[in-house]
Amino acid sequence: MDLFTIGHSRHSIDKFIHLLKDHRIEVLVDIRSTPYSRFNPQFNKNALQQALQKQSIDYVSAGEYLGGRPKDPSCYKHHAIPDKTGDYLHEVDYPKMMKRPWFIMGIQQLLEITSMQTTTIMCSEEDPAKCHRHDLIAIYLMGAHPEVTIYHIRGDGSVLDATSIQSALSWTDAEQLSF
Repeated sequence: MDLFTIGHSRHSIDKFIHLLKDHRIEVLVDIRSTPYSRFNPQFNKNALQQALQKQSIDYVSAGEYLGGRPKDPSCYKHHAIPDKTGDYLHEVDYPKMMKRPWFIMGIQQLLEITSMQTTTIMCSEEDPAKCHRHDLIAIYLMGAHPEVTIYHIRGDGSVLDATSIQSALSWTDAEQLSF
């Protein structure tokens, strides 16, 4: 089973949809904790959902379960939710988050969707090595669901296999997780 990931970055909506179409994406699962963008309003939830609908691409919001800014303070290394300027990528305790029932439920729902349609998860960061979609979701799936192959769609249209990216989470740490 294949799962794609993509970051909306600062793309125009037309370029973004072109990237999705080039990879035959049928469903976009939005994994942003807050599905809005001050700087790129074309990726605000409602605007994005409408643009995708015109292209017959389904939109699913899953940031509540798979977002990189969990509401649970115990999922942070310092047991407190950082302010808006915090470095969430390095402040969230991903191994702890991976064990939360709500995260596992979100993963199960994602896998159900992915088993039926060509799916991508989307966040804002273009570079997957700097995004929770790799450091949390791809790392979890590679450990717990090796039958899933994760491909990161880059802004230039190229695709990287998730196994080729060195993650902020070391493989030693990932191997110690009990899935």
